[in-house]
Amino acid sequence: MLETMNATSPATAAPTDAEAARIAAINAVLDEVRPNLQRDGGDCVLVKVDGRTIYVRLTGACVMCKLASMTLEGIQSKMVERLGEFVRLVPVMGGVKL
Repeated sequence: MLETMNATSPATAAPTDAEAARIAAINAVLDEVRPNLQRDGGDCVLVKVDGRTIYVRLTGACVMCKLASMTLEGIQSKMVERLGEFVRLVPVMGGVKL
């Protein structure tokens, strides 16, 4: 299991080269969609990667948006395309610790 890959919370184990490349690809997808989310007052942050399950946290306006599920589906599709494997994108609530 690989923990959060952002600057605010360090990983608990050093990722292998393959894991690091995978996390970079995941972050690249999030970076692609981030400007659109931020334009509407929201954002999506990588929380944790656990095998083929990717946990993200929606913030700002995205939290209560009626279209959040469609946004997550679009992000998941981009991740599947970029990674070349099926992944499951799971949203987590603000205060939830994984």
